[in-house]
Amino acid sequence: MTTEAPTRLAQQSSPSRTGVRQPYPHFKVIVLDDDFNTFQHVTECLLKYIPGMTLPLARQLTVQVDAEGQAVVWVGPQEQAELYHQQLLREGLTMAPLEPA
Repeated sequence: MTTEAPTRLAQQSSPSRTGVRQPYPHFKVIVLDDDFNTFQHVTECLLKYIPGMTLPLARQLTVQVDAEGQAVVWVGPQEQAELYHQQLLREGLTMAPLEPA
């Protein structure tokens, strides 16, 4: 038996590593305006569930929701976006479906 046979076999069965890695897709978490959530409730929910949210930014986004009908409150990997979307939805906020960023 030669030493070349296992090498050829290993080369044939190993997956190709020439493919380019694609970054994970990012998704947008969007809060929509409604007639029943208060400014205070929306602001508090953003502070509670969105990582890194500050009070000034939460207030700014809440005003944007009221004035423009919606605001993108977070963008990132799909799994985290789904979690934040679900948490805000459970708090009663009106949410747009997740969208690719």
